[in-house]
Amino acid sequence: METEVREPRQKRAIEKKEKIIKAGFDLICSNGYHSTNTAEIAKEAGVSTGIVYQYFTDKRSIFLEGLEEYGDDIFFPMLKDGNDFKIDDFDKVMKDMIKHHIDEHKISRIAHEEITAMIHSDEKVAEYYYRKELELTEKIKKILLNNHFRDNHLDERVHIALGMVENLCHEVIYHKHKDMDYEIMTDLVINNIKELFKKDLIK
Repeated sequence: METEVREPRQKRAIEKKEKIIKAGFDLICSNGYHSTNTAEIAKEAGVSTGIVYQYFTDKRSIFLEGLEEYGDDIFFPMLKDGNDFKIDDFDKVMKDMIKHHIDEHKISRIAHEEITAMIHSDEKVAEYYYRKELELTEKIKKILLNNHFRDNHLDERVHIALGMVENLCHEVIYHKHKDMDYEIMTDLVINNIKELFKKDLIK
């Protein structure tokens, strides 16, 4: 007979559930989804396998809750960054943002690779990723509007700009072409992003 999954209400039970989510997400990101099982998650969380099944139907449900709680740290650190900058500091803001994005990828490289693979095989993971992409696009759009940019197809322009930053990040982290100068490439990305938006700045 299947154990009925329940939502914890007491503080101790809530803390147990959070430990399971964190342990499961960390293990899956480190070892891979298919190389992690529920018993390992229970051991990492310091609970019995039976306790795990009180709160979750399977490891996928653990992972999906972990993705909602911790996925932004891996894929969308900019969602947690501040919203204030002056347009005069655009080059510095962009360089800092790109460096931060690259550093986050370096820290969580294995997790990034594992989750990226799951985007193509799990509809819920894909749904999370594309929802967060839209949230990030909207956040940056608001920052630009607050800095006196026209709302002239900003969603599309922001999406293209984020794609350039992501491609640069992947080039630095994964490809490492020895003949490429990444400082120059960073400057070119920033210049292209400035070109993309320059007609939208209200003077």
